[in-house]
Amino acid sequence: MSEAAKPPRPQFRNINITQIAGYRMPLAALVSIMHRVSGLFLFLMLPFILYLLDSSLLSEGTFEYLKGFASNWFVKLIVLALSWAYLHHFCAGIRHLIMDNHIGLDKDSARKSSAGVLVVSIALVILVALKLFGAF
Repeated sequence: MSEAAKPPRPQFRNINITQIAGYRMPLAALVSIMHRVSGLFLFLMLPFILYLLDSSLLSEGTFEYLKGFASNWFVKLIVLALSWAYLHHFCAGIRHLIMDNHIGLDKDSARKSSAGVLVVSIALVILVALKLFGAF
C-alpha cells in the first residue's frame, strides 16, 4: 500500500476535565481514590471525635448526655460513615502495604485485591450497621 492509501492513524490525547465523567476507571483506581477520601474524612473528623471523647470522660452526666445524643438516627449515620472510612482505609492500607513489598502488582492481582478490599470493608460495615441499629 502506498503512503497516500493508508488510513490516518488515531490520535490519543490526554483526557480533558470535561471528559472525566465518561471515563471508566479500573476498580483498583476507585479503591485508591476511596482510600484517599476516607483518609481525608478521618483526618477532618479527628478534632470532633477527640472532643467527644474528652467530653465523655469529664463526668457521668456528660457521658449520659452524649449517650442520648448518639442514639439519634442521624448521629448513627455519621458514626456509620466514620466506621466505613476507618474500615475501608484500614483494608486498603493493608493492600497498599502488601503492594509495597512488590506482591500483586500485575493487572489481574490488582483487580482481585481491590475487589477483596471492597468486599471485606463492606461486609465489616454491614456488621457494624447491624450492631449500631440494634439487630443484635
